[in-house]
Amino acid sequence: MRVAVFGATGLVGREMMRVLEERNFPVDELVPLASPRSEGKSVLFRGEAVEVHGVSGKAFEGVDLALFSAGGGPSREWAPVAAEAGAVVVDNSSAWRMAEEVPLVVPEINPEDLEKHRGIVANPNCSTIQTVVALAPLHRKAVLRSLVAVTFQSVAGTGSAALRELEESSRSVLDNSSWTPRIYPHPIGFNVLPHIGDFDDQGITQEEWKMMRESRKILHLPDLRVSCTATRVPVFRGHGVAVTAAFEKPLSPQEARNLLEAAPGVLVTDNPGENLYPLQGRVGGTDPVQVGRIRREPDFPNTLSFWVVGDNLRKGAALNAVQIGEALLERGLL
Repeated sequence: MRVAVFGATGLVGREMMRVLEERNFPVDELVPLASPRSEGKSVLFRGEAVEVHGVSGKAFEGVDLALFSAGGGPSREWAPVAAEAGAVVVDNSSAWRMAEEVPLVVPEINPEDLEKHRGIVANPNCSTIQTVVALAPLHRKAVLRSLVAVTFQSVAGTGSAALRELEESSRSVLDNSSWTPRIYPHPIGFNVLPHIGDFDDQGITQEEWKMMRESRKILHLPDLRVSCTATRVPVFRGHGVAVTAAFEKPLSPQEARNLLEAAPGVLVTDNPGENLYPLQGRVGGTDPVQVGRIRREPDFPNTLSFWVVGDNLRKGAALNAVQIGEALLERGLL
């Protein structure tokens, strides 16, 4: 199978290739693609250096699966080109997520939606993925009615330049020296920014709309009531989400734990008395979505709160994309 990775030199692109290798995805030929300025660079795959090519229409000829992580603009331009060439595109940007004809898929939840693809499949937002992976088993049992989420998103979600900015910003605080941010509107070191994406005229950011709209589409709940506040926190890698979910039917914390322990892709770490709960700063490099602090909300009927963390570069991006590729193969759609 010929597999292209567009955005191969970025954080997520490199993670995609790592996951393809780890999961022994049937790649006969890897085609690393990037913008023209990265042409001629090389990436490692299965212990060998593979040359990166600049994206072009010809680059997708003969490609079976194209994993995209190059941003919304390039995805809007090149995904239709790749699909027209015969590839199935799994796109990690927000460009196609809410397009009616494009499935938005988390394989543990709605793999059947892949049957409707027309050459492009959308990978959801990183925070949305980990949230719905934890919510879906509870929804199947008790019927989800509303969701309140506060995200605590690491700087890895912004890219490698943001990782350097966190280091520099933190050092400036410790050294009590002046420093001017380049990536974020304010210094991120020892700080929390309630601002991811542009604000609209209602004061809601793009990132907050993603959680609201995408969770409805993935869970097939168009009337789900969702509130989200998205924040950027001084963590290098790994996102956290504080979730409060209201259900139609009663569901005890222990029932929720049992359901989550049996759910694919979930690891329950929930013993606060022993200081055991998911830690955002330690989730990097791991695959499961980790859930803990599962508890009732005593003032709200049929309502549970919990804390969920995940590696935003793996399950939040690269791993989910490769799992979509696996699901396409299993269904004979590649």
